[in-house]
This record gives sequence, C-alpha cells and structure tokens, in this order.
Amino acid sequence: MRKADCIFCKIANGEIPSSTIYEDDEFRVILDLGPASRGHALILPKEHFKDVCELDEATAARILPLGAKIGTAMKKSLGCAGFNLVQNNGEAAGQTVFHFHMHVIPRYEGGPSIASWKTGSATPEELQETAEKIQNAL
Repeated sequence: MRKADCIFCKIANGEIPSSTIYEDDEFRVILDLGPASRGHALILPKEHFKDVCELDEATAARILPLGAKIGTAMKKSLGCAGFNLVQNNGEAAGQTVFHFHMHVIPRYEGGPSIASWKTGSATPEELQETAEKIQNAL
C-alpha cells in the first residue's frame, strides 16, 4: 500500500527527486536533507508503514541487513569510524514523518554526540515489576 499524501511514499517511489544512494524493488535509500553528519541516509520502504509496529515481517527482515550494507559502504567510501542505525517510533520518540524509515548516520572520530542518553538507575524490584508488565502485554 502507498499513501497518496505521504511525502516519504512519494520520495521512495521516485515522484519527488532525491539524492538516492541505493534502490531496489522494495527500498530507496536517500541522503537526509538535514544531516546529523556527512552521509546521513534514510532507508525508505516503497510501501507505506506508519512505524515499526505496522511493518510486515518480510520487510522488517530486510531492513537490518540493508542498514549494515549501507553502513559498510559509508565506512569504505567516507572514512567514518562507525555508524548508528536509528529508528524512531511515535512523536514522543522523535518521529516527525509517519512513514517507517531507518536512519544510517555515519560517525566520525571526534565528531559530535548524536545518539546518547544519561544512564539512570533502578532497583531490582523496579526492574522485575517493569519486566512483568511488559511480559504480560506480549
């Protein structure tokens, strides 16, 4: 399914031009217009899925290997020391376009902190209670 009013559907299917670095029958990988670092790319499925919760299993199974392929190419061609695979789900998590996509962000030695958080703490009891709540929802 494709969504007529979705900008990422239009980009993924070639209706809107982009700096495409990879394309096959299911995905288009483009350079992000607001890159966190040089080479920052987005993996866009050509079919519309709002987020990872709507993603079908076949598409999901191909996303991670494609992210690794793109990241490896970035290391070879751009000289980055590593890369982040980032996928946001929901507005509170930073998702701004509601078409599933995965960021591949090259990381360079001495570069800025991009994906980080401060480590918190929890008691063993809190961890157990939280684990049980999640387990019960599965």
